[in-house]
Amino acid sequence: MSNITAAMVKELRETTGAGMLDCKKALEEAAGDLNKAKDILREKGLAAAAKKAGRIATEGVVESYIHAGGRIGVLVEINCETDFVAKTEQFKEFARNIAMQIAAANPRYVRREDVPQEDLDHEREVLRNQALNEGKPEKIVEKMVEGRLNKFYEEYCLLEQPFIKNPDQTISQLLNEKISQIGENISIRRFVRYELGEGLEKKQDDFVAEVMAQVKQ
Repeated sequence: MSNITAAMVKELRETTGAGMLDCKKALEEAAGDLNKAKDILREKGLAAAAKKAGRIATEGVVESYIHAGGRIGVLVEINCETDFVAKTEQFKEFARNIAMQIAAANPRYVRREDVPQEDLDHEREVLRNQALNEGKPEKIVEKMVEGRLNKFYEEYCLLEQPFIKNPDQTISQLLNEKISQIGENISIRRFVRYELGEGLEKKQDDFVAEVMAQVKQ
């Protein structure tokens, strides 16, 4: 595999407007060929989605999802550019899927930029001590911390979570796909998730399995 440098990723991002992670993956898939990587991003609709991302999105919906029996409730605000798109079945289906994702996967934040610095510093410290307690050499501890932080983002940031209906696709990729298909900027702005008895000692259930079982009915 070609050595993908930060400069290559930066150049691709500047020319396409796609996200850093998407640019890096495209370059890896293209074995470092910048033009081929551009084509890959275009084929996936990511370059087009990035160009639309700067447009103002103030319409949309506040979607709700209540898990069977009323044990989990979710409200999520998803914005688009026009009221016309907000009323389409395709947009509504996307909003329902996102609400269901939040119920099942229990993210804490929409995106990694939303993680408070205090929480991030705490997580870094925990991961650093964890690596040191495992006997890892000091010189590789920081790299390990960064790698494990990515796992933290994948678990707790909605846009980086695997989509429950298609684990090979992240929510960010699903979002970009919808932007490309619908032709408007779409933004997942905020959400709240309530779980019955949250904070109280109780039996732990596999909510992902339960939600997916309901989807298949």
